[in-house]
Amino acid sequence: MALLLSWRPSSAYNISFPFTMKNTSSSKSVKMGSFSTISCSITSSSASTMVAQRKLPILLFDVMDTIVRDPFYHDVPAFFRMSMKELLESKHPTSWIEFEKGLISEEELTRKFFKDGRSFDMEGLKNCMRRRYSYLEGVEGLLNSLKKNGYEIHAFTNYPIWYQMIEDELKLSNYLSWTFCSCIFGKRKPDPDFYLEVVKHLNVNVSNCIFVDDRMGNVEAAVKLGLKGLQFKNADLLQKDLSLLGVDISTNESEDLIECSS
Repeated sequence: MALLLSWRPSSAYNISFPFTMKNTSSSKSVKMGSFSTISCSITSSSASTMVAQRKLPILLFDVMDTIVRDPFYHDVPAFFRMSMKELLESKHPTSWIEFEKGLISEEELTRKFFKDGRSFDMEGLKNCMRRRYSYLEGVEGLLNSLKKNGYEIHAFTNYPIWYQMIEDELKLSNYLSWTFCSCIFGKRKPDPDFYLEVVKHLNVNVSNCIFVDDRMGNVEAAVKLGLKGLQFKNADLLQKDLSLLGVDISTNESEDLIECSS
């Protein structure tokens, strides 16, 4: 299961994105279930200050096969007229990982995708993937419920710059921030340094974070560092698991779950 951070500040903080905290005057922290809601002041670009509530826990979601159907396993082999086994045997062993970490460009990926350097229709591949991105059943409604209940939600994903194609097609930014993408940070899960970078960026204790991923290895890596981890299997089970961890998913949002999954 993913990690929950239980953290209460000894003093108030000024927070400016991405949540860089500075000591300021005294403020109150109110205990809510297993988490605290932090009262903090946020400095806007106009230098005016407003008081906001940072609701805990913070939710970190993997994207592919947790929120979004991954075309690589379902559609890409057919695009190349190969079986999955043939594709895995033919592709370069590290080129996609390098692309996910932002170490090579799309042009370099085109040259290196196959071990033998064969050419292929890169634009055709991208169009194939664009057409096949879709929300997994029930997940959009769950994200909508979490957003309506005021939770801070971030993508925490191993994916290349093509995450922008997912955003164009599905508008995940309606529900979460594309904050932690491997192509931006140059690191991939389950590298512990990537998790630590995330927690440092958020400026919270690890126990105030819940991490959701379909891959158990990624969840286990999070748990070892003190986060609470949940392995994604389907939206219904995830909703139950989140509720057990004290996350408020109001029952009146059930209509949204049905509507968004239809």
